Parts: sequence; C-alpha cells; structure tokens
Amino acid sequence: MKQMDAAPTLELKLLSAYAGVESIADALLVPRAARLLWLEILVNEQFDLTGWQDHPVVQEAYVKACRWYTAYRSVLQATLSRPPLPHTPDPIDFREYRTFAETLSFVTHR
Repeated sequence: MKQMDAAPTLELKLLSAYAGVESIADALLVPRAARLLWLEILVNEQFDLTGWQDHPVVQEAYVKACRWYTAYRSVLQATLSRPPLPHTPDPIDFREYRTFAETLSFVTHR
C-alpha cells in the first residue's frame, strides 16, 4: 500500500499550529497530531486524503469527523465554508466538545 504525503501547497489550519506538523505523514508520527487529525479533516475543506484512505488512523479520524459534522452540521455550515461531510449519525463523545469548540474558535478567528 503506497501512501503519499499531502500536497505541498496544502495549508494545515490546525495541526501546524497545535502540533507543529505540516503533512499527514508527519501527523501520523506525532501522537498528539494523530489524535487531532479528525479536527483538521472537519475544519479544513482543502485537506486531501488521497493516498491515505486505507490507513487505519486516517480512516478512524475521517469517520469521527463525519460524526461530528453530522451532530453539528448547522453550526459548521454557518461558520465554515466547506463541502458537507457524509451523514454519519453514530454517537459522538461529548467529552471532546471543548476541543471541538476551541477548534472552531481558532479557525474562525484566524
């Protein structure tokens, strides 16, 4: 399974500031960045996962981003200019709400 790094022109909205990484490859090597990957997927409409869809950490992050997008669709549509993520009505872990809210605040005031 060959995996590619994110496009060189891709600007990470969250992971570069919060975890000091500049690519998906780097994010997968840094535990903190890997834990925050779902948030980057959620808020970054330009985040390209091409070549990484088969990686288990990326798959898990993508599904988690879709669940949060489904739960907070109206808030995200009002604050972000991104295409919708697939509807995934599985439960979210509300213990992560503060991180979600801080992320929204960070990307909307950037």
